[in-house]
Amino acid sequence: MLSTFLPLRRPGARFQNGAPQLAPWPGQWLRTCLLLASLEVAAGALAGGWAVAPAQAAAPAQAAEPGSSPDRPADLVILEERESLQGHLSVGVFGLQKDPSNPDLWRVNIWRQWPDRVVIATDVVRCDTKAPQRITGDRQRVIVRFLNPGGVISRANRLDHMVWWASCFPQQAGQDPAALAATARQLGFSGQLPESEQVIATPPR
Repeated sequence: MLSTFLPLRRPGARFQNGAPQLAPWPGQWLRTCLLLASLEVAAGALAGGWAVAPAQAAAPAQAAEPGSSPDRPADLVILEERESLQGHLSVGVFGLQKDPSNPDLWRVNIWRQWPDRVVIATDVVRCDTKAPQRITGDRQRVIVRFLNPGGVISRANRLDHMVWWASCFPQQAGQDPAALAATARQLGFSGQLPESEQVIATPPR
């Protein structure tokens, strides 16, 4: 049953082309449930231990001790550096791992570093040409972002694409995704896929 994987509740706002839309019930929601089940994305890990099987999930963020300055992982690739309200922010990826049962799925650690702290989370990325995705979230929700490699890059989707390229094609890590349209075509991506975001609430503990 789908309830083994996801709470059977109507999802919240869905964003497409920058505009919020209420995901229809039940058709689109059912398709999303089936998609997540097929990817074995365990929302339970994001919810801090909700029992969902199998356990194939993005992990909740973990913060370093305030004021500490942990050593950066040897394989860390910085994707973005910018000023934020909390100071200079560096965002990168490290610890890439292929899913043993699905060659199109990868797990990647996301490194966010401010002057006074580091936050680390784990995302799941899907690399196939038909449904490229970045799956992220936190303890309250799972966020599935459907991407269009080789398509239009904006401020809103740039980091998603940078994480996707760094995970699926590490040799392109750190490159501007807007400059990779020709590369995407060579790899079999049409550049015409619709981009959207599905937010799925996890059940309260």
